[in-house]
Parts: sequence; C-alpha cells; structure tokens
Amino acid sequence: MWALALASGLVLAVSACAPIGNARLDSVEASGDGTLRIGLLLDNTGDSAFLNESELAAAKLAVKQINAAGGHKGQPVELLPPNATADSAEFGRDAGAQAHSLLDAGADVVIGPSDSSHAPAAIDVLSRAKVPVISPANTATALSSYRSGGYYFRTSAADSAQGSVLAKLAHDGGAKRLAVLHEDSDYGKEVSAAVSDAARRLGMEALPAAGFADGKAGSAVATLRDAAPDAVVVVARRGAQGALTELLNAGISGKKLLLSDGAIRQYGSEVGAGGLDGARGVLPGTSPGTDFQNELVGIDPGLKDMTFAAETFDAVNLAAIAASAAEDDAGASIAASLTTVSGGVLPKAATGKDRTTCGTYGECVTALKAGKTPDYDGESGAIAFDANGDITSANYMVFGYGPDNTAKMVGKETAARSAAS
Repeated sequence: MWALALASGLVLAVSACAPIGNARLDSVEASGDGTLRIGLLLDNTGDSAFLNESELAAAKLAVKQINAAGGHKGQPVELLPPNATADSAEFGRDAGAQAHSLLDAGADVVIGPSDSSHAPAAIDVLSRAKVPVISPANTATALSSYRSGGYYFRTSAADSAQGSVLAKLAHDGGAKRLAVLHEDSDYGKEVSAAVSDAARRLGMEALPAAGFADGKAGSAVATLRDAAPDAVVVVARRGAQGALTELLNAGISGKKLLLSDGAIRQYGSEVGAGGLDGARGVLPGTSPGTDFQNELVGIDPGLKDMTFAAETFDAVNLAAIAASAAEDDAGASIAASLTTVSGGVLPKAATGKDRTTCGTYGECVTALKAGKTPDYDGESGAIAFDANGDITSANYMVFGYGPDNTAKMVGKETAARSAAS
C-alpha cells in the first residue's frame, strides 16, 4: 500500500487477446537483432497534447546520452519515429495506429502514451507482439490491473498514491476531523477513498466524503460544513473552481483547505480575495534540477513546460539498462529485466547479485560489467517497479497559496510502499 493505502475504482475493459502470464517475472531466451529501437507514442491532440514537447525533448536527451556512453552492445540506440517533432502528424493518429506503425518500424520497447485513456489501445497492440510499454504520464489507478501479460509499466504514480500525502499534510497541520469533497468521477472517487483510508491510519476521524457533479457542489459543501471538519481535501479537476467558490462562501477557507493535483492552479481573482491564503496542494513529480533543465533546453531551445520530462527520461534509460542487463534488445527480455534494474521486485530467474544504485545509463552499465545488479534512481527519483509495473516510490511537490490566491512550491513529500505489496 502507498505509505498508508491505495484505492481503485476506474473500470477499464480487459483485453481478451493479451498474452497470459507476467512477462515482468518470466525467464526468456535472447531473440533480439542487436539494435535497440525505442519507440515514442505521443498525443498531439486532446488534453495531453501540451506534454509532447517535454516528453520528446527528454526522450531525445536520454538517447543522446545513452549513445554517448556506448549505446547498446556498441551499436547506437535508435529513437522512433526518426526526426520526429512534437507536432508530427504521426502523433495525431490514435494510439493503436501509432503502436502498429512502431511495430512495423521494428520497435523493441515503446515509451508512452501520455493520456491514460489511450493506454489500453496501445497495450493491446504491443503486448500481443511482446513489446513492453512504459508510460511516463499514465495515472489512472485501474491500469495497475489491466491485462497486459506483464508488458505494461509506468514511471508516474497512480492517482490514488497522493491520498497518503494529502492525509499527511492535514495531519501535520493539526487536523483531527478530515472531510473530502470530490467530484463524481473515477478520479474523484479513487483519490477520495485513498485520502479517507490514509486519514484513519493516521488516527484522524474520516468524515463521510461528499461527492458533487460539476457546477453543483453547493449541497455537498453544506453537508461538509454541518459536519464541522478541521480540514477539507478537495479532489476535483474541471469542477475545482466551482467547488472552491462554494467552500469559501460557506466559510471554509485558507488553512483548512487541501487540494489534489487536479485542483491545483493559479486562481488569482477567480475566487474570493484571500480565500486560499494558507491552503496547500500537491502535484506529482519533482522540480527539475538546473542541470537537467539546461540539458533539455539544449535539445529544444523553445521548451517552456517540463512536465513529465523526468519520467520520460527515466523510462528511456530504464529500457536501455534493461536491454543491457539482459544482453538482448528483444521486448520480452526488456520486460523481464525492468523490475530488476529499477530496484523493484525480482523475477524468478534472479541471481541474487548485489544491487548497486546508479543514476545514469553509463553508471548502470559499469555496474553490470562489475557483476553487480544496477538499481537505477533517475531524475524522477527512485522507481522500483512492482509485479504490476507500477513504481513504488512516488514524489510530490507541495504548494502553498498566498493572499493573492496563487501557489508556490513550499516543500516535497514521498509516498512509498514495498515492491512486494
């Protein structure tokens, strides 16, 4: 469980044609052709389109550094599609079509997609071909149990992982009675359940959660006000501003408010003056270090938003490290090595070699040559894939609101659990 608890609620269709078993833990025989080809599957349409530039720059940077360190078996690693730009027509196609194109081009592993709703189409195509999918940005909790035969991984945390962090922030602020106001969506219900469960484990009283439809939070807020909570966690995306307005009108404001990642934004004058002063919220990931930012800008001088760049960079590096550990670039070999080289659960064929932490592809290859098992901790932090392909250490940036209703980063938290849980 994530430090305290995880919850799941989103129901995704189960692929009827996915391979049986769990490739993450299987023993395989080498079958690659000696050239590691890493495919990139992006979404230049829809809500996730803004991520393309940062993810593409991060993937190019990772491949550049991998090749500078010797590539795979002395051969350059290839990034597919070649010469791609963030607005390439290829990325405008649906996830399934992109997956087929990458297979035709010989991809051994695929990074993406960004949007959780696009993941099933990509997984269904690629898992049947025994090609692993590593998404840097999928957060839907239900993807943890999506049937992929062990070919699905992600370097971002499930939405519900933030539940333990939000509950901890409330507890650290002195709250004894915690309520959750959530939008009626899979996201809202998943995170709400995780917050309430975590609150109970911290010894707080978890009041009954109140759900609302977008634009209709008034009655739910009235119910929460009557329960007299010490703190209210707002779990919402599109309905966040309306919910906050109702809360402020009900006299629930400032330090009593905690915002989920979907509710964090710069509200300014869009809500009551000073209403959010002292409120806190969380966003997944870490603030990119100066060196990493400079390296990304070196790849794309116009890059402004670096969201999920670290997770993309780490996904590419893990794919290459897994291929080196397996001494094979075939998808099945990569899938069977990813949990090990990420510091996570060991597969059936694990040799018990000493693990050593490494932060770059070059360092990890050096560890392999020394007869050790690499444990890659990258730009996004520790990863440690579990048997479901999920990370077991999730970093969050904590933001605090000032009198102008704008947020600034004020700290960081980590939600962690055992790779075996």
